[in-house]
Amino acid sequence: MERLWSPWRARYIASGVDAQNPICVFCAIASDTEHDEENFVLHRAQHCFVLLNLYPYISGHLMIVPYLHTSEFDSTPKEITDEMMDQTKRAQAALREVYKPAGFNMGMNLGAAAGAGIADHLHIHLLPRWGGDTNFMTTIGETRVLPEDLPTVYSKLRPKF
Repeated sequence: MERLWSPWRARYIASGVDAQNPICVFCAIASDTEHDEENFVLHRAQHCFVLLNLYPYISGHLMIVPYLHTSEFDSTPKEITDEMMDQTKRAQAALREVYKPAGFNMGMNLGAAAGAGIADHLHIHLLPRWGGDTNFMTTIGETRVLPEDLPTVYSKLRPKF
């Protein structure tokens, strides 16, 4: 069996809710409306917000996060999940306009066993993709090469919201 190690994810996983860190990072950002730029929050809607992933797989990696602290998609009220999908569509349009990707990955990891780094707070990942954007550096060198830093990505996407 082949193994692909991704040690850069350890800091991201460790930032979730656990015994040493009882404050949910998403709840903290949700309540900190005065520091949206520093937190890379692109947009706040009624039931959810859109922000850049601090540990992106690729430039433009966004997340759509409900204000409600829940891990259960199936019991989340419809008005929240509907708005999450609407904001995902809006985010996709912004990414398409700014980055002109060849495709997108969109998904949710529900629970730690499913790969959720922050398992206790539901969120949708949206990533722009291009042919060949996963190269030998990620596969062999265990290093992601991102062409832009988060402030640059934020400044490009923020006006689209």
